[in-house]
Amino acid sequence: MAAYVIAHLQDAAPHPDVAEYIERIPATFEPYGGRFLVHMTQHEVREGHWPGAIVMIGFPGIAEARAWWDSPAYQEIAPLRSRHIEGDIILVEGVPEGYDATKTAKAMREAMSAQ
Repeated sequence: MAAYVIAHLQDAAPHPDVAEYIERIPATFEPYGGRFLVHMTQHEVREGHWPGAIVMIGFPGIAEARAWWDSPAYQEIAPLRSRHIEGDIILVEGVPEGYDATKTAKAMREAMSAQ
């Protein structure tokens, strides 16, 4: 099932290192089947506070996302971003095709009634 790298980046001010990072990053994730799904586009906050920018990269699976993150090619360029932009980055698995949230709710209710 698909997996995603989601970055919530703070204070992404322009810098030559950041421009180089942006130029070089696609070549690091393409061998793992990765592609940008969201990249520094506008977002609307509907609840809470969400400053900064969002980046989301999709991969065929969590193994590919991890392999990309740990790859020498990505680790070589990561400091170009991390020296200038703070943020949180997570790897997360998606849900399978046909996922039914009502089954999750049912299991939750059953667990609560068993307590």
